[in-house]
Amino acid sequence: MLILYIDADACPVKDEVYRVARRYSMRVVVVANAPLRVPGDDFVELVVRAGFGAADDWIVEQIGAGDIVITADIPLAARCLAKEAHVLGPKGYPFTDNDIGSALAMRDLKDELRQGGTMTGGPAPMTAKDRSRFLSKLDETINSVRRTNPPGK
Repeated sequence: MLILYIDADACPVKDEVYRVARRYSMRVVVVANAPLRVPGDDFVELVVRAGFGAADDWIVEQIGAGDIVITADIPLAARCLAKEAHVLGPKGYPFTDNDIGSALAMRDLKDELRQGGTMTGGPAPMTAKDRSRFLSKLDETINSVRRTNPPGK
C-alpha cells in the first residue's frame, strides 16, 4: 500500500499533502522531532521521534519501495532513494538517483561557504508558484506509482 511520509519539522507543504491524500484516500505518516498539530482524520498518523536524526532514521526504517517521502533534507532523500522510495522536495522538485549525488555535493559546498562566512542566508521563501509546482508533482508522482502498483494488488 502506497504511503506518504512527511519529514514534518519545518515542512511548509503539510496542508497541501493532507488535501491531496484526502482526494486519493491515502495514508499519511507525519514524522517529527516534537509533537505537531495534525488533522484528526483517520488517514493521518503522527510519529514523534526526539533526538538528532531519530525522525530521519525512523522514516528510512519504515519506507518501502514505491512509498513517497516529502523532505527538503538531502541526506534523508539519498537514504530514501536507496530504498526505492520516491522523494519530493517541498518546492516540487523530485530527487532522483541521477541527481542526488550532485545535490549532496552542492549541499556540502554551501555548508562550507556558510561556515566560512562567504555565503549567508538560507533558501528562498516559498512562493505560490512553488506550492503549485509541488501540488502538480505530488499528483503526478502518486499517479505514476499507482499505475505501476494499482491499489488492491
